[in-house]
Amino acid sequence: MTTSVPRQTVDLSAYPDLVVIYLGLRVNALRGLKRIMGLGPQIQKAGAAKPEGLLHSEQNIIYRMFPFEIGMRWYWRDFESMEAWTRSPPHREWWKQFLKDSGGTGFWHETYCMRGGIEAIYVDLASTDLGLLAFAPRVPARSGTFSSRHRLQRSGKGITPPEGMSESELHGNT
Repeated sequence: MTTSVPRQTVDLSAYPDLVVIYLGLRVNALRGLKRIMGLGPQIQKAGAAKPEGLLHSEQNIIYRMFPFEIGMRWYWRDFESMEAWTRSPPHREWWKQFLKDSGGTGFWHETYCMRGGIEAIYVDLASTDLGLLAFAPRVPARSGTFSSRHRLQRSGKGITPPEGMSESELHGNT
């Protein structure tokens, strides 16, 4: 059998530490539309600025209309670049604000690593079967599962969370 349909693949050998993150925002309440409309352009701008280590970003993927949920994919050179970006502006401010008040939205991300390992976090999405939640047991994001680094079982201390974002500051003594 012959085909005229071209097939292609990619050579990822230059990216041995590639990290792909799928993330999204879901409207939980009417005021969540305002949050998404305000935050969406800011996230697009951050991706367009090509922070150190970001290889590519794809924005505004509509996952579903009801409840309305948008997302994006970001491709990072390595975990360390991604982690450094999350600890710096503007991400640091977005995350701190979101943890204080989700603004009528829920947030999630799932991280997939070229060298192995998958981790995820779901915030203010109690009643959903989204992504890995559809089949994996739910556990509180505390102690050994508090940070991406811990969920991926990465060695090293990593970058200290900004003030107000450590586990003890968010949850008290755990």
